[in-house]
Amino acid sequence: MNDQALLRYSRQIMLEPIEIDGQERLLASHALVIGAGGLGSPVALYLAAAGVGRLTLADDDAVELSNLQRQIAHGEADLGRAKAESARDAALALNPSCQIAAVTERLEGAALARAVEAADVVLDCTDRFASRYAINAACRAAGRPLISGAAIRFGGQLAVFDPRAPDGPCYACLYPPGAPGEDEELRCAENGVVAPLVGLIGSFQALEAVKLLSGAGRAHQGLSTFDGLTGEWRHFRVPRDPACPVCGHPCGRD
Repeated sequence: MNDQALLRYSRQIMLEPIEIDGQERLLASHALVIGAGGLGSPVALYLAAAGVGRLTLADDDAVELSNLQRQIAHGEADLGRAKAESARDAALALNPSCQIAAVTERLEGAALARAVEAADVVLDCTDRFASRYAINAACRAAGRPLISGAAIRFGGQLAVFDPRAPDGPCYACLYPPGAPGEDEELRCAENGVVAPLVGLIGSFQALEAVKLLSGAGRAHQGLSTFDGLTGEWRHFRVPRDPACPVCGHPCGRD
């Protein structure tokens, strides 16, 4: 790091769990952020500001007026633009030294597998179960930690799934595939969401990514849920499901 970088990241470097070594690990890291909407906006902005050296932002959607209530990486001037490109520009405005790639097609199949393999950590900021299952399977296959967030109405949740942890669960252990009606329940377009909630959960995701990439502290364990109407957090243990089709024994277990 040069003097300018030392000054930019000085408030993190002075933290004992991070210091210069941790900051250098951040600068050498690559985070894949899938979804550049309500959750992906604060994730992209905070990871760029914190000094994660490379970001890949993937989203096949375009900015609409109804997004601006909560998707803070976008403004009125971005209406009609690809969200991945708009979020990239917003993050670069915060930290021009960050290398940011915008992927404007939906990541799926082999393209998803390659993107996950190329990253050090993956942040799922999507709002459909189908996407979440595909991302989870790709992370499990590549051995990449997955930070999953969700926010709807006044409720949010966060979980970290790290296939490197012995007997660590995956997303499919928490939400087994095939539950009817769940896919639509995650979508803000059908159910609404209070604006600051996505900032809270997205910031939580970004924090976990900074910890994982820098080596600070311990990754989040289990599932945390937040009730915005009461301000209450709850935490649940999530065991590995032996019958999980993705990571369970014997078919998908590592």
